Amino acid sequence: MSAPIVTGLMAYGMSGRIFHAPFISTNPGFTLKGIVERSKKIATCIYPDIISYNSIDELLNDTDVELVIVNTPSNLHYEHTMMALKAGKHVLLEKPAAATSAEVKELFDTARGLNKHLMVYQNRRYDSGFLSTKEIIESGRLGNLIEVTFRMDRYKAAIGVKSFKETKGVPAGGLVYDLGAHLIDGAIALFGKPLSFTKTTGMYREGSEVPDYFHYHLIYPNQLNVYLTSGLQIAGDTPGFWVNGTLGSFIKNRTDVQEAQLDKGMMPTNPAYGVEPAGNEGQLITVGIDNQKITEPVPSQKGDYNQIFDAVYHTIRNNALFPITEEHIAWQLELLEA
Repeated sequence: MSAPIVTGLMAYGMSGRIFHAPFISTNPGFTLKGIVERSKKIATCIYPDIISYNSIDELLNDTDVELVIVNTPSNLHYEHTMMALKAGKHVLLEKPAAATSAEVKELFDTARGLNKHLMVYQNRRYDSGFLSTKEIIESGRLGNLIEVTFRMDRYKAAIGVKSFKETKGVPAGGLVYDLGAHLIDGAIALFGKPLSFTKTTGMYREGSEVPDYFHYHLIYPNQLNVYLTSGLQIAGDTPGFWVNGTLGSFIKNRTDVQEAQLDKGMMPTNPAYGVEPAGNEGQLITVGIDNQKITEPVPSQKGDYNQIFDAVYHTIRNNALFPITEEHIAWQLELLEA
């Protein structure tokens, strides 16, 4: 293996604490050099050997740092990514990549012109449920697909404290850009760009300034319908993954354990990391030759966000193609900003 990639994080909020620092600090392909912490200096309690930068400029001026993770609020993604690229850094950028297709194109064009890699972090491709669903679809056991439904629902009636997500007019805010980026990426990862789509949004929480519900209907070749839905006032337990084909159906709840494990301090090196407990298996329902339905449990795949960091390493060190491509992000933004 080549030398580890010296890396810095732009922030140590929930994203930095859960989705980035544990991987950069344990993956042998990386060295965690430092994290920007303007006020609360808490990262060094867990990572005592790092630098706690006082500002983004301080991080960007560190000549040792090769890779910067842009995990600041979504309305600042465009500005901070452009700053990092012009400082000569490779960038791993949290979703949503930007507010508009034009901004995304400018970011990728800038990265290309500076001979730097811009990679967008779409970790839900490596959730246990998505990996299990992908395996069943690719196995062909469902026959020709008729409809695919992905959902990410919550019940959060109160307006959130993160104003950049909740304030009307703030770029890249609201539920569509937040959870919609995940759901759209899942559809694109499996099926590519849709032939056409419709989009419905609504506001149901008292005092909400931004949509807190959305539904996409994506049309693909061979009459495949893909439905993507999320709401913040959905109290019932809805399957996260529901696939119907001419030979059967597959149903799986969103029971990926990675976020909860990381939040409690488990490191990705723990053998239990990413392993769902028994009882969360998906259900595969097929129809036999006697027209009898056969239901069998499908063991969950191991969730593994480390795969995205391995991909970052190979992209930077070996010039490999990053799995979330520029084309994927361009298609995603078309749907987000519609």
